[in-house]
Amino acid sequence: MAWNGGRYSLYTRTWLGYLFYRQQLRRARNRYPKGHSRTQPRLFNGVKVLPIPVLSDNYSYLIIDTQARLAVAVDPSDPQAVQASIEKEGVNLVAILCTHKHWDHSGGNRDLSRRHQDCRVYGSPQDGIPYLTHPLCHQDVVSVGRLQIQALATPGHTQGHLVYLLDGEPYKGPSCLFSGDLLFLSGCGRTFEGTAETMLSSLDTVLGLGDDTLLWPGHEYAEENLGFAGVVEPENLARERKMQWVQRQRMERRSTCPSTLGEERSYNPFLRTHCLVLQEALGPGPGPTGDDGYSRAQLLEKLRQLKDLHKSK
Repeated sequence: MAWNGGRYSLYTRTWLGYLFYRQQLRRARNRYPKGHSRTQPRLFNGVKVLPIPVLSDNYSYLIIDTQARLAVAVDPSDPQAVQASIEKEGVNLVAILCTHKHWDHSGGNRDLSRRHQDCRVYGSPQDGIPYLTHPLCHQDVVSVGRLQIQALATPGHTQGHLVYLLDGEPYKGPSCLFSGDLLFLSGCGRTFEGTAETMLSSLDTVLGLGDDTLLWPGHEYAEENLGFAGVVEPENLARERKMQWVQRQRMERRSTCPSTLGEERSYNPFLRTHCLVLQEALGPGPGPTGDDGYSRAQLLEKLRQLKDLHKSK
Protein backbone atom coordinates (compact mmCIF):
# COMPACT_ATOMS: atom_id res chain seq x y z
CA MET A 1 0.00 0.00 0.00
CA ALA A 2 1.20 3.52 -0.82
CA TRP A 3 0.94 5.39 2.45
CA ASN A 4 -0.23 8.88 1.47
CA GLY A 5 -1.69 11.13 4.13
CA GLY A 6 -5.31 10.15 3.55
CA ARG A 7 -4.69 6.42 3.63
CA TYR A 8 -2.51 6.73 6.70
CA SER A 9 -5.26 8.62 8.55
CA LEU A 10 -7.82 5.97 7.63
CA TYR A 11 -5.47 3.23 8.83
CA THR A 12 -4.65 4.84 12.17
CA ARG A 13 -7.82 6.78 13.03
CA THR A 14 -10.74 4.64 11.84
CA TRP A 15 -11.91 1.06 12.08
CA LEU A 16 -11.06 0.64 8.42
CA GLY A 17 -7.49 0.24 9.59
CA TYR A 18 -8.49 -2.59 11.90
CA LEU A 19 -10.43 -4.30 9.12
CA PHE A 20 -7.39 -3.99 6.82
CA TYR A 21 -5.23 -5.56 9.54
CA ARG A 22 -7.68 -8.45 9.95
CA GLN A 23 -7.55 -9.05 6.20
CA GLN A 24 -3.73 -9.04 6.32
CA LEU A 25 -3.86 -11.51 9.19
CA ARG A 26 -6.13 -13.98 7.39
CA ARG A 27 -4.09 -13.85 4.20
CA ALA A 28 -0.78 -14.34 6.01
CA ARG A 29 -2.09 -17.29 8.03
CA ASN A 30 -3.22 -18.95 4.82
CA ARG A 31 -0.04 -18.20 2.90
CA TYR A 32 2.43 -18.88 5.73
CA PRO A 33 0.86 -21.45 8.08
CA LYS A 34 4.26 -21.89 9.80
CA GLY A 35 5.33 -18.25 9.53
CA HIS A 36 7.06 -16.28 6.79
CA SER A 37 10.58 -17.13 8.05
CA ARG A 38 12.42 -19.81 9.97
CA THR A 39 13.65 -18.26 13.19
CA GLN A 40 16.25 -19.26 15.76
CA PRO A 41 15.90 -18.37 19.47
CA ARG A 42 18.84 -17.01 21.45
CA LEU A 43 19.53 -18.22 24.99
CA PHE A 44 21.69 -16.25 27.44
CA ASN A 45 22.20 -17.66 30.96
CA GLY A 46 18.53 -18.15 31.77
CA VAL A 47 17.09 -15.51 29.42
CA LYS A 48 15.59 -16.57 26.09
CA VAL A 49 14.66 -14.34 23.15
CA LEU A 50 12.27 -16.03 20.76
CA PRO A 51 11.40 -14.32 17.44
CA ILE A 52 7.92 -15.16 16.14
CA PRO A 53 7.27 -14.56 12.42
CA VAL A 54 3.81 -13.02 11.95
CA LEU A 55 1.79 -11.48 9.12
CA SER A 56 3.76 -11.31 5.86
CA ASP A 57 7.04 -9.83 7.20
CA ASN A 58 6.55 -8.76 10.85
CA TYR A 59 8.29 -10.13 13.92
CA SER A 60 6.82 -10.43 17.39
CA TYR A 61 9.04 -11.57 20.25
CA LEU A 62 8.85 -13.46 23.50
CA ILE A 63 11.44 -12.51 26.12
CA ILE A 64 11.53 -15.28 28.70
CA ASP A 65 12.99 -15.64 32.17
CA THR A 66 13.53 -19.39 31.87
CA GLN A 67 13.94 -19.96 35.61
CA ALA A 68 10.79 -18.13 36.69
CA ARG A 69 8.89 -19.27 33.54
CA LEU A 70 7.73 -15.69 32.96
CA ALA A 71 7.37 -14.14 29.52
CA VAL A 72 7.07 -10.68 27.99
CA ALA A 73 5.64 -10.30 24.48
CA VAL A 74 6.82 -7.51 22.19
CA ASP A 75 4.40 -6.29 19.49
CA PRO A 76 2.15 -9.39 19.44
CA SER A 77 0.25 -8.64 16.23
CA ASP A 78 -0.98 -12.22 15.70
CA PRO A 79 -2.36 -13.44 19.03
CA GLN A 80 -2.79 -16.97 17.70
CA ALA A 81 0.89 -17.34 16.77
CA VAL A 82 2.08 -15.74 20.00
CA GLN A 83 -0.22 -17.90 22.12
CA ALA A 84 1.05 -21.03 20.37
CA SER A 85 4.63 -20.05 21.31
CA ILE A 86 3.60 -19.31 24.90
CA GLU A 87 2.08 -22.78 25.20
CA LYS A 88 5.04 -24.48 23.52
CA GLU A 89 7.46 -22.76 25.89
CA GLY A 90 5.29 -23.48 28.93
CA VAL A 91 5.51 -19.92 30.28
CA ASN A 92 3.19 -17.39 31.87
CA LEU A 93 2.63 -14.18 29.89
CA VAL A 94 2.75 -11.27 32.34
CA ALA A 95 3.46 -8.26 30.09
CA ILE A 96 3.04 -6.93 26.58
CA LEU A 97 5.44 -4.24 25.37
CA CYS A 98 4.00 -2.32 22.44
CA THR A 99 6.34 -0.13 20.42
CA HIS A 100 3.54 1.80 18.72
CA LYS A 101 -0.12 1.87 17.80
CA HIS A 102 -0.09 0.48 14.25
CA TRP A 103 -2.27 -2.62 14.02
CA ASP A 104 0.54 -4.79 12.66
CA HIS A 105 2.25 -4.27 16.02
CA SER A 106 -0.66 -3.91 18.46
CA GLY A 107 -3.39 -6.07 16.93
CA GLY A 108 -3.04 -8.92 19.43
CA ASN A 109 -3.22 -6.80 22.58
CA ARG A 110 -6.92 -7.38 23.18
CA ASP A 111 -7.03 -11.16 22.79
CA LEU A 112 -3.85 -11.86 24.73
CA SER A 113 -4.62 -9.49 27.62
CA ARG A 114 -8.07 -11.05 27.95
CA ARG A 115 -6.69 -14.59 27.87
CA HIS A 116 -3.94 -13.80 30.40
CA GLN A 117 -5.79 -11.81 33.05
CA ASP A 118 -2.68 -10.73 34.95
CA CYS A 119 -0.99 -9.48 31.78
CA ARG A 120 -0.14 -5.77 31.70
CA VAL A 121 -0.02 -3.83 28.43
CA TYR A 122 2.78 -1.23 28.29
CA GLY A 123 3.36 1.55 25.80
CA SER A 124 3.31 5.29 25.27
CA PRO A 125 0.20 7.22 26.35
CA GLN A 126 0.81 9.54 23.36
CA ASP A 127 0.19 6.81 20.82
CA GLY A 128 -3.36 5.56 21.31
CA ILE A 129 -2.23 1.96 21.84
CA PRO A 130 -5.22 -0.39 22.13
CA TYR A 131 -5.88 -1.89 25.59
CA LEU A 132 -3.00 0.02 27.18
CA THR A 133 -2.97 -0.48 30.97
CA HIS A 134 0.47 0.80 32.03
CA PRO A 135 1.70 3.99 30.29
CA LEU A 136 5.45 4.44 29.98
CA CYS A 137 7.68 7.49 29.65
CA HIS A 138 11.24 7.82 28.37
CA GLN A 139 13.69 5.70 30.42
CA ASP A 140 11.00 3.97 32.51
CA VAL A 141 11.99 0.41 33.41
CA VAL A 142 9.75 -2.66 33.32
CA SER A 143 10.90 -5.47 35.66
CA VAL A 144 9.76 -9.05 35.12
CA GLY A 145 11.71 -11.67 37.07
CA ARG A 146 15.35 -11.06 36.21
CA LEU A 147 14.39 -9.11 33.08
CA GLN A 148 15.10 -5.38 33.25
CA ILE A 149 13.68 -3.63 30.18
CA GLN A 150 13.99 0.11 29.62
CA ALA A 151 11.65 2.10 27.39
CA LEU A 152 13.27 4.76 25.21
CA ALA A 153 11.18 7.43 23.51
CA THR A 154 11.90 7.42 19.76
CA PRO A 155 9.22 9.54 18.04
CA GLY A 156 9.06 10.02 14.28
CA HIS A 157 7.42 6.94 12.85
CA THR A 158 4.60 7.72 15.27
CA GLN A 159 4.41 10.44 17.89
CA GLY A 160 4.69 8.02 20.79
CA HIS A 161 6.96 5.34 19.34
CA LEU A 162 9.05 3.52 21.95
CA VAL A 163 11.88 1.04 21.63
CA TYR A 164 12.71 -1.42 24.41
CA LEU A 165 16.20 -2.19 25.68
CA LEU A 166 16.71 -5.44 27.57
CA ASP A 167 19.66 -4.90 29.94
CA GLY A 168 22.25 -7.64 29.47
CA GLU A 169 24.00 -7.09 32.80
CA PRO A 170 21.67 -9.21 35.02
CA TYR A 171 22.26 -12.28 32.84
CA LYS A 172 25.85 -11.43 31.79
CA GLY A 173 25.02 -11.32 28.10
CA PRO A 174 24.49 -8.78 25.33
CA SER A 175 21.78 -6.19 25.68
CA CYS A 176 18.91 -6.54 23.24
CA LEU A 177 17.11 -3.72 21.45
CA PHE A 178 13.55 -4.35 20.27
CA SER A 179 13.25 -1.55 17.76
CA GLY A 180 9.73 -1.80 16.33
CA ASP A 181 9.56 0.40 13.26
CA LEU A 182 12.37 2.78 14.22
CA LEU A 183 15.31 0.72 12.98
CA PHE A 184 15.67 -2.34 10.75
CA LEU A 185 18.65 -4.24 9.44
CA SER A 186 20.15 -1.60 7.09
CA GLY A 187 17.02 0.56 7.24
CA CYS A 188 14.73 2.77 9.27
CA GLY A 189 11.00 3.41 9.43
CA ARG A 190 9.09 6.07 7.59
CA THR A 191 8.45 9.36 9.33
CA PHE A 192 4.66 9.46 9.51
CA GLU A 193 4.25 11.69 12.58
CA GLY A 194 7.25 13.93 12.86
CA THR A 195 10.05 15.60 10.96
CA ALA A 196 13.43 14.47 9.72
CA GLU A 197 14.91 16.23 12.76
CA THR A 198 12.66 14.18 15.04
CA MET A 199 13.65 10.92 13.40
CA LEU A 200 17.34 11.82 13.44
CA SER A 201 17.17 12.48 17.18
CA SER A 202 15.51 9.10 17.71
CA LEU A 203 18.14 7.30 15.64
CA ASP A 204 20.85 9.09 17.60
CA THR A 205 19.30 7.72 20.81
CA VAL A 206 19.96 4.24 19.46
CA LEU A 207 23.43 5.18 18.20
CA GLY A 208 24.37 5.90 21.81
CA LEU A 209 24.03 2.21 22.71
CA GLY A 210 26.89 -0.29 22.67
CA ASP A 211 28.21 -1.98 19.53
CA ASP A 212 27.43 -5.46 20.87
CA THR A 213 23.74 -4.64 21.42
CA LEU A 214 21.60 -7.11 19.46
CA LEU A 215 19.03 -5.53 17.14
CA TRP A 216 15.65 -7.29 16.99
CA PRO A 217 13.56 -5.31 14.45
CA GLY A 218 9.83 -5.31 13.75
CA HIS A 219 10.10 -6.48 10.12
CA GLU A 220 12.06 -8.74 7.78
CA TYR A 221 13.28 -6.08 5.34
CA ALA A 222 16.98 -6.98 5.23
CA GLU A 223 17.48 -7.94 1.58
CA GLU A 224 15.56 -4.98 0.18
CA ASN A 225 17.25 -2.55 2.58
CA LEU A 226 20.75 -3.77 1.77
CA GLY A 227 19.93 -3.46 -1.93
CA PHE A 228 19.14 0.20 -1.43
CA ALA A 229 22.25 0.71 0.71
CA GLY A 230 24.26 -0.60 -2.24
CA VAL A 231 22.78 2.10 -4.47
CA VAL A 232 23.92 4.96 -2.24
CA GLU A 233 27.17 3.39 -1.03
CA PRO A 234 28.18 0.78 -3.66
CA GLU A 235 31.78 0.34 -2.46
CA ASN A 236 30.90 -0.43 1.15
CA LEU A 237 32.50 -3.84 1.72
CA ALA A 238 30.68 -4.42 5.02
CA ARG A 239 27.39 -4.04 3.20
CA GLU A 240 28.49 -6.44 0.47
CA ARG A 241 29.49 -9.12 2.98
CA LYS A 242 26.23 -8.73 4.86
CA MET A 243 24.21 -8.90 1.64
CA GLN A 244 25.85 -12.18 0.67
CA TRP A 245 24.98 -13.65 4.06
CA VAL A 246 21.40 -12.30 3.94
CA GLN A 247 20.82 -13.73 0.47
CA ARG A 248 21.93 -17.17 1.67
CA GLN A 249 19.59 -16.89 4.64
CA ARG A 250 16.61 -15.80 2.55
CA MET A 251 17.12 -18.53 -0.05
CA GLU A 252 16.21 -20.93 2.77
CA ARG A 253 13.60 -18.55 4.25
CA ARG A 254 15.72 -18.10 7.34
CA SER A 255 15.35 -15.02 9.49
CA THR A 256 18.10 -12.39 9.30
CA CYS A 257 17.75 -11.13 12.86
CA PRO A 258 19.46 -10.25 15.02
CA SER A 259 22.24 -8.05 13.75
CA THR A 260 24.33 -5.89 16.09
CA LEU A 261 24.44 -2.12 16.36
CA GLY A 262 28.13 -2.32 15.56
CA GLU A 263 27.28 -3.97 12.26
CA GLU A 264 24.54 -1.47 11.54
CA ARG A 265 26.93 1.44 11.99
CA SER A 266 29.08 -0.02 9.22
CA TYR A 267 26.45 -0.36 6.48
CA ASN A 268 23.06 1.14 7.46
CA PRO A 269 22.87 4.45 5.54
CA PHE A 270 20.30 5.89 7.97
CA LEU A 271 22.87 5.59 10.77
CA ARG A 272 25.65 7.05 8.62
CA THR A 273 24.40 10.59 7.99
CA HIS A 274 27.67 11.86 9.47
CA CYS A 275 29.68 10.16 6.71
CA LEU A 276 31.15 12.29 3.94
CA VAL A 277 30.84 9.46 1.43
CA LEU A 278 27.04 9.60 1.64
CA GLN A 279 26.92 13.35 1.23
CA GLU A 280 29.10 13.05 -1.85
CA ALA A 281 26.93 10.25 -3.23
CA LEU A 282 23.79 12.37 -3.01
CA GLY A 283 25.29 15.21 -5.02
CA PRO A 284 24.80 18.97 -4.56
CA GLY A 285 23.21 20.20 -1.37
CA PRO A 286 19.70 21.64 -1.16
CA GLY A 287 20.78 25.29 -1.06
CA PRO A 288 20.39 27.67 -4.02
CA THR A 289 23.97 27.11 -5.18
CA GLY A 290 24.28 23.49 -4.10
CA ASP A 291 27.53 24.37 -2.30
CA ASP A 292 26.19 24.40 1.25
CA GLY A 293 26.01 20.64 1.67
CA TYR A 294 23.38 18.74 3.59
CA SER A 295 22.69 18.92 7.27
CA ARG A 296 22.36 15.47 8.82
CA ALA A 297 18.57 15.89 8.98
CA GLN A 298 18.41 16.95 5.34
CA LEU A 299 20.56 13.99 4.37
CA LEU A 300 18.26 11.65 6.31
CA GLU A 301 15.21 13.12 4.57
CA LYS A 302 16.85 12.75 1.17
CA LEU A 303 17.79 9.14 1.91
CA ARG A 304 14.23 8.39 2.95
CA GLN A 305 12.86 9.89 -0.28
CA LEU A 306 15.30 7.85 -2.37
CA LYS A 307 14.46 4.71 -0.41
CA ASP A 308 10.74 5.14 -1.09
CA LEU A 309 11.43 5.56 -4.81
CA HIS A 310 13.73 2.52 -4.78
CA LYS A 311 10.99 0.39 -3.21
CA SER A 312 8.38 1.49 -5.75
CA LYS A 313 10.45 0.34 -8.74
